[in-house]
Amino acid sequence: MEGIEDEGPLSQGELPHIEDVQLSAEERVYVESSGPLENEAVYKLTEGLLSHYLPGLQNSKRTLQELTQNQLILLDTLDQEVTKFRECNTLLDLNSLFTEAKIYHNKLVNIRKEMILLHERTTKLKKRALKLQQHKQKEALEREHQREKELERERQLIAKPAKRT
Repeated sequence: MEGIEDEGPLSQGELPHIEDVQLSAEERVYVESSGPLENEAVYKLTEGLLSHYLPGLQNSKRTLQELTQNQLILLDTLDQEVTKFRECNTLLDLNSLFTEAKIYHNKLVNIRKEMILLHERTTKLKKRALKLQQHKQKEALEREHQREKELERERQLIAKPAKRT
């Protein structure tokens, strides 16, 4: 079995066959000195051992390769799901921003309406104040005019001394 290690790394998917196993120099000397019967026994035992464990090992190798491939697929899927969750969080952030923007937009619209209403009220108040001022001026002018008339009438009513001729 040490001959398998001496052979070097096997390519992926290959497991050694009994014919491919090379024995080290010590093992060859031991096998050759043992005799033909023992040589054959060692060969058959090795072949039996390999035939017994080799299919299981090959199946295990295939299973491990499938598992590795499935893990890679799962990792890719997981990465995609993480990306989707990040996008969802981004969308939630955008939704909250749009909701907040809508709230502030409504506040601005309300402020604008209030400003328009206040402007209309101030314009009406200014017009009313102007009318009141004009009305007071007119009344003051009429009173002044009335007083002048009364003064003129009083002057005319005051007895004038007659002229002596």
